[in-house]
Amino acid sequence: MPQVFHPSMNTLSRVSIFGALAFVAAVVWLGMQIAHSAYMTEVDVVHEQPVPFSHQHHVNDCGIDCRYCHGSVEKSSTAGLPATSVCMNCHAFLWNDSPMLRPVRESLENDVPLFWSRVHDLPDFAYFDHSIHVAKGIGCAECHGQVDRMPLMRREHSLYMQWCLDCHRRPQEHVRPRDEVFNLDWERPQRFDEEAALLVEAYGIETKTSCSICHR
Repeated sequence: MPQVFHPSMNTLSRVSIFGALAFVAAVVWLGMQIAHSAYMTEVDVVHEQPVPFSHQHHVNDCGIDCRYCHGSVEKSSTAGLPATSVCMNCHAFLWNDSPMLRPVRESLENDVPLFWSRVHDLPDFAYFDHSIHVAKGIGCAECHGQVDRMPLMRREHSLYMQWCLDCHRRPQEHVRPRDEVFNLDWERPQRFDEEAALLVEAYGIETKTSCSICHR
């Protein structure tokens, strides 16, 4: 029977198959790189805000507690944003003629709230409750990073589901005493594993990762 295809077609077919596999692998790799890039996760991306508020100055330099501005963090699912009147408790006397703070003064005068761009914004299909995390001994810095070292607020972590699951599956690596939750300078002591395990038990932290906890 006469040969239909030239012998070189064997080589061409192998090259085509392996080339297609390499192309698919490259597309998958590129997709993963894009998914974990700052463009998608917004990690270390600074949002434009109506006022360039510095957590480093207010928390580290002035010693203002997180709860002064985020008053509902211990009792609500949201941490809350401060009303303009809270800002003006200080800035009615300090830097009260600064051009940079003009939007704050106008907000109070016109009774129109400032519209801040949320840095830590979860998708609507994911439910997160600040109060329960605070009650379970999870420090602010675990999710938000060292905000006292951020001249402008930025996202420290991706907030991807895998990142959340890593904490939920190993809470003993992230838990701390409740009275240290708002202490941004707290450092995990050496040989803390046994105490951390006791805290997980005492605070009733479950390591189960049921979908319905976050997706309701």
